[in-house]
Amino acid sequence: MPNLHGKVMIRHLTVCTPFSQISGMILNVLFYSILAVLARVSIVIQQTLNANLRGALSSAAWSGFASYAIGLGCMALLALALRDPIPSAATAGRIPWWEFTGGLFGAVFIGLAIFLVPQLGAATFIVLLVTGQMLASVTFDHFGWLGLAQRPIDLPRIIGMALLIGACVLIRS
Repeated sequence: MPNLHGKVMIRHLTVCTPFSQISGMILNVLFYSILAVLARVSIVIQQTLNANLRGALSSAAWSGFASYAIGLGCMALLALALRDPIPSAATAGRIPWWEFTGGLFGAVFIGLAIFLVPQLGAATFIVLLVTGQMLASVTFDHFGWLGLAQRPIDLPRIIGMALLIGACVLIRS
């Protein structure tokens, strides 16, 4: 896959018929959906390994540190592989300070996960995690917080949130 300024370009064959265009779109959605599912699976694996490491090290802090150190190394390798240039100080200076705080929230997540997975179990933790993410996402969308486009809460979203809350009850019981 060629590299275009840090962007990976995926080539695919498109035949110009309506059916092939629709099937191509379906395949793209399927491909990205599978990647999203794999991302969620990686979170379960990450949190279980971090919880196990916490037990082995007798330290949530050092377990989280190890997780972030490995993650930092992986992201450095990815930046090198994509040949992404290091952003200039001028570019970094134009970015609001709060946009650099994602790692803080990641550390809160990792720390809480390391503590909670052994207490709740992986399934309960993940369903609560997904429910919390969905409730926060719908709220952020509704109000357009942090620069998101506003998307009002509607009946399908309310039903989806109710189903997730129901899943929490079922998984926990």
